[in-house]
Amino acid sequence: MYTQAMDTMGKEPGDGKKPVRSAEEMQLEQRFDARIDEGGFIEAKDWMPEHYRKTLVRQISQHAHSEIVGMLPEGNWITRAPTLKRKAILLAKVQDEAGHGLYLYSAAETLGTSRDQMVDALHSGRAKYSSIFNYPTLTWADMGTIGWLVDGAAIMNQVPICRCSYAPYARAMIRICREESFHQRQGFEALLTMMQHGTEAQKAMVQDAVNRWWWPSIMMFGPPDDQSPNSAQSMRWGIKRFSNDDLRAKFIDAAVEQAKVLGVSLPDPELKWNEERQHHDHGAIDWSEFWRVVGGDGPCNRERLGARVKAWEDGAWVRDAALAHAAKRAEPAPLAA
Repeated sequence: MYTQAMDTMGKEPGDGKKPVRSAEEMQLEQRFDARIDEGGFIEAKDWMPEHYRKTLVRQISQHAHSEIVGMLPEGNWITRAPTLKRKAILLAKVQDEAGHGLYLYSAAETLGTSRDQMVDALHSGRAKYSSIFNYPTLTWADMGTIGWLVDGAAIMNQVPICRCSYAPYARAMIRICREESFHQRQGFEALLTMMQHGTEAQKAMVQDAVNRWWWPSIMMFGPPDDQSPNSAQSMRWGIKRFSNDDLRAKFIDAAVEQAKVLGVSLPDPELKWNEERQHHDHGAIDWSEFWRVVGGDGPCNRERLGARVKAWEDGAWVRDAALAHAAKRAEPAPLAA
């Protein structure tokens, strides 16, 4: 769902020395660069620079982790949904997110990294997922607010990835974005219903949820451009199409107008239109909180990761059974007597 983590990871280990490249490799890289410059796509079997491959594995796998971990704060509310309609919608949304994770793990596997390796990186803390999922969901209004703000930010981030230079990732994102758009509309509609037909207590619940999720949602786009060391290279390669700050500005502009329709206020007294920039100015973002949560010290970091590790361990027998069944089916049939 979210790609902020590619801007928050450290550099790849190494001695800092550039490897010696052969003339053939230099020629292959020139062809690769030419295809990127032309706006072409790179397929799984095409030659690619190793750093391009590693960047994609890191981004796509962390995107997949975010989809899977993102099921947890919402899945917690399936049994407590206020109506059967809301229960069915939320159940379908959580199922969609599971599917998104599978699409993305499959896309990352085309780059030569196994799913077991990616999951191990997540469970050991070497891989990250979106910091937004380390916040608690305290009320039913959080479900609508996540749909409106969190999925809205995800769409803003993800639509450009449909034109990512790595074709398997771009293809996976087309379906994901269609479904995320539904999630965003569903969240907005749920909030609108509460604001137009709810009690004063329910309206206050919505405003409280918006107050809690606003700042984490605009942090989802990652650190400011001048603090995002990987962005320039990713944009050069066509993995990213827009900078963090550009996407954040577009999201804020859209959210301001949507908030007016809902009848909620955004918790930023400095939020105002800047005619010169043709964007809204906003207050200072608490990046110390962002880095603290990314570093593992958010309200629910340990709970979320612990839940994923437990689910993986509890499901080991299913994976073993599936592998045994596949191996049995692959055995040659006995010869007829």
